[in-house]
Amino acid sequence: MASRLSSIDVLLLLMTLIWGTNYSIVKRAFLQIDPQAFNAARMVIASVVFLAISAAARARRRTSRATSATASIFFTPDVITRRDWLALAGLGVVGHAAYQYFFIGGLARTSVSNSSLMLAATPVLIALLTAAFGQDRISRLHWVGVALSLAGIYLVVGHGAPAGRGSRAGDAMMFVAVCCWAIYTMGARQLMLRHSPVGVTGFSMAMGTVVYVPLAFRNIVATDWTAVSSGAWFALVYSALFALCVAYTIWYMAVREIGSARTSVYSNVVPIVAMLTAVVFLGEVMTAARLTGAAAVLLGVALTRVGKVAPLACPQE
Repeated sequence: MASRLSSIDVLLLLMTLIWGTNYSIVKRAFLQIDPQAFNAARMVIASVVFLAISAAARARRRTSRATSATASIFFTPDVITRRDWLALAGLGVVGHAAYQYFFIGGLARTSVSNSSLMLAATPVLIALLTAAFGQDRISRLHWVGVALSLAGIYLVVGHGAPAGRGSRAGDAMMFVAVCCWAIYTMGARQLMLRHSPVGVTGFSMAMGTVVYVPLAFRNIVATDWTAVSSGAWFALVYSALFALCVAYTIWYMAVREIGSARTSVYSNVVPIVAMLTAVVFLGEVMTAARLTGAAAVLLGVALTRVGKVAPLACPQE
């Protein structure tokens, strides 16, 4: 893969902007809506949108024989086997129900800076997993970039920096969310080789939502939805359509095209956007340790961008 900026890179940068701003938008909405109730509602909205797009793409495919790389993002004609359905169910439980539970719970308990930088550890786990399972060949420069980014994260959430308003419980929940996201990313890649990113994400999210909503039912009924302001409703819809639908599609389209490890390094840019927006909209303090950590994360991303990661060919490819 050439080192020049490609269309995939541009889309991934858009994804980081969406996910980075989502932290502050969601955090403010928590003042009016219970976090788990908020999450259940946005997952329902996103699932319905994904399934509707998949159905529309399938109907369009029946009336047109034309195929393209863009069309394959929304629909692929391969039959979903029983094994695929089981894999989708597993991804739904781990990558949507469990991940969303720990992500929202962690975000509600800790600061935007801490939570976003904890999730920036995702490339470390994914690089380890892809190398261990032989999916990607990780270059030495890539490992240096990952290590540098991890050191930057430590400056913010480790012993090298004050926790501020963040709680250790929230940080711990975010760490579990990182593990769930890494497993989900790795597990979904094989399905992406034969099925569309929208289809895989939509079906797995719908299955995860079926598990998640009953768990959050008490939170949902305890929320006074009539008292929710228009701003909080906007946050809910924005988070569902952009942070879940658009950003998830970009993420898995990139996973299919350039591999899990290369895609995951862009998650290290998300905390930078999240920290800046949290300072402006939430009044979080930008300390010297956080600035140093952010600089280390960015440098690490630059190194991983230069260091090539060669996806290993799979039988389906």
